[in-house]
Amino acid sequence: MTTSKVFKIVLLCIFTCQAFGQFRLSGIVKLGNSSMPIADCRIILNDGKPSTTTNKEGFFEFKELSKGNYSLQTLSAGLASFKTDITIIDANVEIEIVLDSLSKTLEEVVVVQKKTDFGFTRMRAVESMGIYEGKKSEVILPEQLVANLATNNARQVFSRVAGLNIWENDGAGLQLSIGGRGLDPNRTSNFNVRQNGYDISADALGYPESYYTPPIEAVGKIQIVRGAASLQYGTQFGGLINFVLKKPVLDKKIELLARQSVGSYGFYNGFTSASGTIKKRNAVQFSYYTFFQYKRADGWRANSGLNSYNYYADVDYNFSENTSIGLDFTHSNYLAQQPGGLTDQMFATDPRQTNRERNWFKVNWNLWAVHFDHKFNAANEFNLRLFGLSAYRYSLGFRPNRVASIDDNSERDLIKGDFLNWGAEARYLKRYFIKEKLSVFLAGSRYYNGFNHSVQGLGSKGKSADFEFVNMQEGIANDYKFPNNNVSLFVENIFYLSDKFSITPGIRYEYIHTNADGFYGNILFDLAGNIISSSRTNEKRTNTRDFVLVGVGLSFKPTPHLEAYGNISQNYRSITFSDMRIANPSSVIDPNMKDERGYSVDLGLRTYETSLYNFDISAFYLNYNNRIGEVQFYDASNRVLRRRSNIGQAVIMGLESYAEADFLKLANPESKNLSGVLFVNLALIHSNYKASQIAGIAGNQVEFVPAINLKSGARLSYKNLKTSFQYSYLSNQFTEATNAIDGGVSAVVGLIPAYHVMDYSISYEIKKYKIEGNINNLTNNIYFTRRATGYPGPGILPSDGRGFFLTLSVKI
Repeated sequence: MTTSKVFKIVLLCIFTCQAFGQFRLSGIVKLGNSSMPIADCRIILNDGKPSTTTNKEGFFEFKELSKGNYSLQTLSAGLASFKTDITIIDANVEIEIVLDSLSKTLEEVVVVQKKTDFGFTRMRAVESMGIYEGKKSEVILPEQLVANLATNNARQVFSRVAGLNIWENDGAGLQLSIGGRGLDPNRTSNFNVRQNGYDISADALGYPESYYTPPIEAVGKIQIVRGAASLQYGTQFGGLINFVLKKPVLDKKIELLARQSVGSYGFYNGFTSASGTIKKRNAVQFSYYTFFQYKRADGWRANSGLNSYNYYADVDYNFSENTSIGLDFTHSNYLAQQPGGLTDQMFATDPRQTNRERNWFKVNWNLWAVHFDHKFNAANEFNLRLFGLSAYRYSLGFRPNRVASIDDNSERDLIKGDFLNWGAEARYLKRYFIKEKLSVFLAGSRYYNGFNHSVQGLGSKGKSADFEFVNMQEGIANDYKFPNNNVSLFVENIFYLSDKFSITPGIRYEYIHTNADGFYGNILFDLAGNIISSSRTNEKRTNTRDFVLVGVGLSFKPTPHLEAYGNISQNYRSITFSDMRIANPSSVIDPNMKDERGYSVDLGLRTYETSLYNFDISAFYLNYNNRIGEVQFYDASNRVLRRRSNIGQAVIMGLESYAEADFLKLANPESKNLSGVLFVNLALIHSNYKASQIAGIAGNQVEFVPAINLKSGARLSYKNLKTSFQYSYLSNQFTEATNAIDGGVSAVVGLIPAYHVMDYSISYEIKKYKIEGNINNLTNNIYFTRRATGYPGPGILPSDGRGFFLTLSVKI
């Protein structure tokens, strides 16, 4: 064969191969705008046929591809998916793919891709500058609920969160009182309560009670992280509750929402919000969200009227896609009349009765926060929050030890608490690779300065809400200033050991310095009610301590939609200011109380980003040392009193389960208009005191722990018509460590009997209008959830009977 023939054959083979499409598609996958390559990233062509993975240099290659159109998609743990169309014509193709962090895009993916909206989901592994891998977490989406949002009905809003014990303080939802796993629900003081990531309680360290609750109508989502949140958010046993208020709309310069609600017992709620974004060509944009709410009610019982005002403004300025600064301001104030508590006999006779008409409670809450966010690149992010609180809470009333006592129109007991706090919290998040495996590092620091001034003394003899002391010289029972400082550092890191398994260790350092400087006194009266003598004892106490908390979380995802998780974390709770000194006719405080310490464990199995069903089944174990509580005893005069002190070691364990499924969609996945959701939320809990120095306590049940806590219900929807039904049941629970049954003359201790309650809601939406109807306590059950030790009692606080509510809203 001649040379010319061989050359022609070679050319023929080359052109033949080209004709049949022997082309190559290759590329590099990098992280963000950095030059860091991404290894083990799966590259899929045409739904998996063929597919490959990148090497340690981020390189991938497909050979022997024919001419034509291809769909390319990437999959990589912790990073956003990338999808594009590629056309091969007459040459090889080389591309460069830049992947961003998952947290930047997943907010939209969750909303768009779900076929059914349960109104309930979970925290992602990395979200909003926080790490939640291996932690028990829940996220409530109020806008997707069919519930009574106008009254902040916590029983309905938190119905999907297993194991929560909810106190019902009033029918209008002014204050939120949530506990769980044996933690006192009083004003949610055992959780670290935040709004948009910053503290909203009176004093996060020394007085962690929350007198302000954001209107649920303004809340975009509620994030809940159980005990393991102590490493990132503080030391509380309960964990974190973070109210994330709605964000500005991005596609309009202005959007207005108006909601008007009316209901039983003189209830009225007006809510108006405005939101928008103004964009400029150079990527700079200005956005805002603001609302105003007015609420009033007469109350189910007499002497329980209220007026409430809430205002909020959020202004954000984006310098670029990577840098933004924002300012939040919140103002809330309300005045509530309080009908007082009842004895067991009074409650059985007439739960709507009241013998107090001079008791009042006033709150003024002002919060501010500045946040700065900067993204250096896809792998490195920084956040700084400055926040502060200027607030007061005043309580005034006649509250003797005997609840049934008729008001003698003497001077009322007046307590004033003023709070001035500020803090700063910084976080740095980094994504990096170890031996081709992704890792996520989070470090943070916090400084907190708190100041609380508490004064208690004699108020006026009148009936009005007069919050002035009548005798500053002799009529002051105690006057204390409580300054405190807190410095903390924390570190957590997700190590992805494989595509399915990760481990997340963490550590937190705390420095706490608290002071108490003031006096407590004793005032004696004659038979006519005049002061005959008074004495004062000066007191100054300082307590400085530092300690380290550690924890670790584990996560195993055998399939894309299933996760087994577990974690163990240490917890700590310092003595609060109310533990140190406050005058209460029926309470005695142990001056030698110690801080509480312990640890919590979670182990569970849950679904992950499913559309038609959702479940989380977990076991927990809580070891609570030096638990602070109250024990009933008799003094030398045979009076029934309560001693607040360290009770002992409490152990609380149980099973928390939640399951929800859209059975109509499961039966007919093609149906777009019809949905039928059933859910069950069941917690079975065992608790007891393992050890105590107080006689007769060891072996008793722990207070505030119902053995059975059940919430179940259904939601049906057809197009824009939605309706829901909910059933709640809690078994018996004790209110103090001796497990007393009868509340006696004070009624502040004793059994909270088992109760059940049903709620019904319906809504219909057409274009820009929406109408909602609600029936709370459908069967008009008579029950109570709380025995108050002080305000708004003391004594039994009956829950509201059946109430009807109607809401009309318009969005333009």
